[in-house]
Amino acid sequence: MRRASRKTASNGIDYMIRRYTEQNVFEALQDRLRFVFEEFDNVFVSFSGGKDSGLLLNLVLDFRNKHFPNKIVGVFHQDFEAQYSATTEYVERTFDRIEGETEPYWVCLPMATRTALSSYEMFWYPWDDEKEDAWVRPMPERPYVVNLEKNPIGTYRYRMHQEDLAKQFGRWYRMAHGGGKTVCLLGIRADESLHRYSGILNKRHGYEGKCWITSQFKDVWAASPLYDWSVSDVWHANALFGYDYNSLYDLYHMAGLSPDQMRVASPFGDSAKDSLNLYRVIDPGMWAKLVGRVRGANFGAIYCRTKAMGYRSLELPEGHTWKSFTFFLLETLPRHLRESYVRKFKTSIEFWYETGGGLSEEVISELLERGYRIRRNGVSNYTLRKNSRIVFEGDLPDHTDDVKSTKDIPSWKRMCYCILKNDHNCRFMGFGLTREQQRRVDALKREYRAVIGKRGENGA
Repeated sequence: MRRASRKTASNGIDYMIRRYTEQNVFEALQDRLRFVFEEFDNVFVSFSGGKDSGLLLNLVLDFRNKHFPNKIVGVFHQDFEAQYSATTEYVERTFDRIEGETEPYWVCLPMATRTALSSYEMFWYPWDDEKEDAWVRPMPERPYVVNLEKNPIGTYRYRMHQEDLAKQFGRWYRMAHGGGKTVCLLGIRADESLHRYSGILNKRHGYEGKCWITSQFKDVWAASPLYDWSVSDVWHANALFGYDYNSLYDLYHMAGLSPDQMRVASPFGDSAKDSLNLYRVIDPGMWAKLVGRVRGANFGAIYCRTKAMGYRSLELPEGHTWKSFTFFLLETLPRHLRESYVRKFKTSIEFWYETGGGLSEEVISELLERGYRIRRNGVSNYTLRKNSRIVFEGDLPDHTDDVKSTKDIPSWKRMCYCILKNDHNCRFMGFGLTREQQRRVDALKREYRAVIGKRGENGA
C-alpha cells in the first residue's frame, strides 16, 4: 500500500489526472472513513462476497471499533442465488462473525438481473417465487434474511431491477433510522475498469467536493473510499491484517486466471460470462443447476469466446451484406428485444448524422483518405482534447474494416456485432449506462404493470 491515487481538476478542463502523494492508501482511507463517520448519521456497507467489498467491510469495522465504538453500521448483502459454493460459504462465515456487531440485511428478493447469454431473455430473476423448484440453492435461513415472506423494505417493488433495489435500500435504510444523512459504502476501485474509472472521475453530484461520494436521493449518498486502491493493495491488506476472504480467488488462481479476470458476480452477466465454463471445473455440482436455471447457460459456456457469440472477427454469411444480415438477425428476435435494439440503432444513426461524435485529427484524415463522406460540426465537449465533432453524410457504411485508427464509428457491422454478442445495452456502440438506465426503467415499468395486473387477477 505505497500510494494514494488522488484525482484533481487540471487547468479548468473537464477531466482529472492522477497525482501521487506521500500518503499511502491506507492512511488516505482512514481520513475518508473519519470524514464519513463524522459527517453522516447512518452508515452501511454494501457487501457482495467479493474481495473488495469484503476488505472494505473488515476495514470499516476495525475503524468503527477503534474510533466510533457506539456507531451502528449496517451491512447490505444482495444475494443473486446463482453463485459459486465458495462464495456462499464465505458470506455465511462473514455474517456469523459480524452479526453481533452490525445491523445485517441478507436480501433474497426477486429482482431483474441482466443476462448476456440469451437472445430471448434480457433478464433472469434470482429467487423467483414462481420458479422455486428451479432455485440453485435453498433460501438462507437466518433471522436477518429478507425475502418475500419477511420483507421490511418498503421501497422494494416486485421484480425491480437489481441496481434499483440496491439504491432503494438506501432510501429505506434512511427512513428506518429516523431520517438523517445516509451513506452506502461501496468497494468500487477505479482501476477495475475504464467504466468505473470514468464513474469516479465524472461525478456530477458529489458531496463537499469529494469525487468518491455521489448523491443517489435526497440525503442518501454512495461512497467509494477504496477508489484509488490497486488490486495489489487489496491483497496486501488482507495478508497484513489476516482478514478472511473468499477462497474462490484461490481456485481462480489455480485455474490460471489473472487478477483482472477474477470476478465474483452473477455468472450470466457481461463481466462473468467469459469464465462461465469454469463452473464445470471448479463447482460441477453448481454447474448442473445453472444449466437448468437460465436459458443459454450451456451455450454460453461453450461458445462465449467464439464467433457464435460475436467475439473476435465476424464472418459475413454468403449472399448477405452487413445491413441485410442485421435485418435478418433482428427478425429472428422476440419483439421486445427487436424493438429495444431498433431504438438504440436509430438513436446511434441520428447521433452520427445530426450531432456527430468527437474524433481525433488522425481518424478524420484517414476517413477522408478512404473516401468517407463526412463534415465537421463544431467541437465535442465529451473529449479531453476538444476534438472536432464529425457528422456522416450519405448512406450508413456497411462496414469500416478499412479504417485502422478506430472502431468507434458507425456501420451496419457494428450493429450486427451487438446482436451476435447479446449486447442488449449496445455498450459496444458507445451507449452509456446513464442513458440506458432510463430506457431500462421504462421497460421495467411496463413489465411491472403486466405483472401487477396478473397478480391482481389471481387475487395475489
